[in-house]
Amino acid sequence: MKDLQDIRKDYQKSNLLEENISENPFAEFKVWFDNALKNSKLEPNAMVLSTVSRSMQPSSRVVLLKGLDESGFVFFTNYESRKGKELREVPFAALLFFWADLEQQIRIEGKIERVSEEESAAYYHSRPRGSQIGAWASPQSQTIPNREFLEEKVEEYSQQFENEVVIPYPKFWGGFRLVPHRIEFWQGRSSRLHDRILFEKGEGGTWSRSRLAP
Repeated sequence: MKDLQDIRKDYQKSNLLEENISENPFAEFKVWFDNALKNSKLEPNAMVLSTVSRSMQPSSRVVLLKGLDESGFVFFTNYESRKGKELREVPFAALLFFWADLEQQIRIEGKIERVSEEESAAYYHSRPRGSQIGAWASPQSQTIPNREFLEEKVEEYSQQFENEVVIPYPKFWGGFRLVPHRIEFWQGRSSRLHDRILFEKGEGGTWSRSRLAP
């Protein structure tokens, strides 16, 4: 195996200067995200979601961004999964987007709230039929005996909903919204002298902007 200390890359693709970015972090996020949609090769809406349990045990996994406006960042999951339970117990979380081919990352921290049942149901019914059945079939994060168990559950629900034009929305599944109070934009730069611009939300709801040392 190659010596890990010898693995390095000098970032030189771009820079991040205050005069070139928006005063609104959501507007800036949309600029970066649109660029990632055009130029990042694989699932640019993939983001690392970090949660913490009541016992202060941290946990991270990749989820997909499925909604965005100035109220926050929306993703969907089984409410009884590990992340679903942790987000209910401790309703704060962090998101991380990393687009390696663009040498960019965005870090987001904030409070968690559930989206409305109507919004969750609307997104659920926009998914492919197989994904809708999968939501019913998978007891997410629970121990299962083998792969066959899951496949049998898929077959069971496929038969159950065979004659249903619209598959019922499972109330144990739905969306969360992260309402941010901190958003950091990171652009890789040469010699590890990266650009970091931080937006923080004040008590009055206005955003302030500052530069962080790399």
